[in-house]
Amino acid sequence: MPNQKILYVTTEMYPYQEDTNMGSLVHKMALKMHGSGNDVRVFMPRFGQISERKFQLHEVIRLSGMNIIINDLDQPLIIKVASLPGERLQVYFIDNEEYFKRKQFYFDDEGKAFEDNNERAIFFARGVIETIKKLNWVPDVIHLNGWMSSLIPIYLKTYYKDDTYFKDTKIVLSVYNEDDIELNENTKEILGFDNISGLQSLDKPSFLSFVNDSMDYVDVIVKGNEFLEDKLEEAYEKSNAEKSDYLNADSIANVY
Repeated sequence: MPNQKILYVTTEMYPYQEDTNMGSLVHKMALKMHGSGNDVRVFMPRFGQISERKFQLHEVIRLSGMNIIINDLDQPLIIKVASLPGERLQVYFIDNEEYFKRKQFYFDDEGKAFEDNNERAIFFARGVIETIKKLNWVPDVIHLNGWMSSLIPIYLKTYYKDDTYFKDTKIVLSVYNEDDIELNENTKEILGFDNISGLQSLDKPSFLSFVNDSMDYVDVIVKGNEFLEDKLEEAYEKSNAEKSDYLNADSIANVY
């Protein structure tokens, strides 16, 4: 299955995050598709734990410079890029001083969830969409991994519904057993700025409630773990999207 344009959007990827199922699987899938002759690109957040020096990240000036309005505030979008170590595969990092400079992923040093995790996810989702458009690169497949990426299909089918840029793009969602962490109660208000309403997750917003909602906005759902936790399994079964059980990197081409 060569000559496809495949975009992986993920919150984790080896070697930038080690010893995680998601990070390992995304790494293997991206390399497999890249090695099979496809045009593969990866987008992920530039979390503060990712060393710019070690992984040779550098800012892409022509892509940076946009502002994204989150919670009625302008937030500058910074795009950094690196080649996957030892490979000719480009990884793009969504960055912002306010949201991603901190060294922790989702919790402060006392173990309390960051109050702006919702804003960070919205910024990441919109940042990916806007950057892909600025690249003038239309993916055939967008493969989403991790709770932050689950906001992308929601935005594409609501906020960007009249934008024809992605009209022929198919969306694949891999669902993983991630920690379910509550999001700030102002999530409904913030998404309301972008005219997004009516989501079940807005009543009790959390990481996995958005993953559950996103299942209604994608073409194919793949199990990222062989066995999903009860709430995810229930949402998976209820979804009208095409479904696939767990697949390893060698088998994922069957979905595309």
